[in-house]
Amino acid sequence: MRSLRISVTDRCNLRCQYCMPEEEYVWLNRHELLTYEEIAEIADIFTQLGVEKIRFTGGEPLLRRDLDILVRLLAQNDRIRDLALTTNGILLASSAERLRRAGLHRLTVSLDTLRPDRFRALTRKNVHAQVLEGIEVARRVGFEKIKLNTVVVRGFNDDELVDLIAFGKEMGAEVRFIEYMDVGGATRWSMEQVVSRSEMLSRLERQLGPIEPLNESEWAPADRYMLPDGTVFGIISSITQPFCCTCDRARLTSDGIWFLCLYAQEGVDLKRLLRAGASREHIAAAIMSAWRQRTDRGAEQRKALREQRTPLPAEDLRKNPHLEMHTRGG
Repeated sequence: MRSLRISVTDRCNLRCQYCMPEEEYVWLNRHELLTYEEIAEIADIFTQLGVEKIRFTGGEPLLRRDLDILVRLLAQNDRIRDLALTTNGILLASSAERLRRAGLHRLTVSLDTLRPDRFRALTRKNVHAQVLEGIEVARRVGFEKIKLNTVVVRGFNDDELVDLIAFGKEMGAEVRFIEYMDVGGATRWSMEQVVSRSEMLSRLERQLGPIEPLNESEWAPADRYMLPDGTVFGIISSITQPFCCTCDRARLTSDGIWFLCLYAQEGVDLKRLLRAGASREHIAAAIMSAWRQRTDRGAEQRKALREQRTPLPAEDLRKNPHLEMHTRGG
């Protein structure tokens, strides 16, 4: 267990078709959300157990007010060697400098298309220019290791792979293509819409030349590759090539539920332990006990379903909002 993703809010200011296709959702009670001090306390316990990478997620994390305060709290923890944030970029231009000064190391920005019309169709918001501005401002204030996440959906943006890599090169950012996953609110998912890693590589190689895989020892969700001109990009292939056997990450929801797998149906209520006055040692023991006993192989199990693999119904998600990817920080 090296990596912890912390969702600071389940709310988002976009309605992306592959993640939050519905107009309205059952939101977590604001009064039940962890305070920044509670998040820092739980994060400190995780780092004492070996976690060294922490990423803030959502929903859209920049919707959480004064997020730089939380960043500053965790930046003081010298056991954290990588403190990152994933954002849709809409609010990034106005917050990038504060986050940088607070001690945030890295940024990942979701960018599924370079075409404003497609962006509007995907997200139902006309804010594509704000996302591009956010990326530019982040570069200007000193974020050097920016990644751009692109969920590739057949028939929507799979013709933009080369253009997105060129844009990433121009911005000094590394593009990571993600196979469209049947997780949480992906209620309209189908296998026919998935563009596999092998197909992406084949298309890119035909247009850009031989691709060299980078055989790296560090466990990470993305397989990274190099183009003939030295440009590096990544592919996260959870659908066709699950990486459960090397997964070192867990997820904490904004109301304190700890999930050991993105596909997990149940989690561990760490907030209940914390607010009941449990000692740090007791909470640490509960975490280690759950982690050592875990048998989660969610992506592998979903792949094995093949023809029976279907997305979760919207009515099930309304009954249990913790199943939503935007709640558990996918």
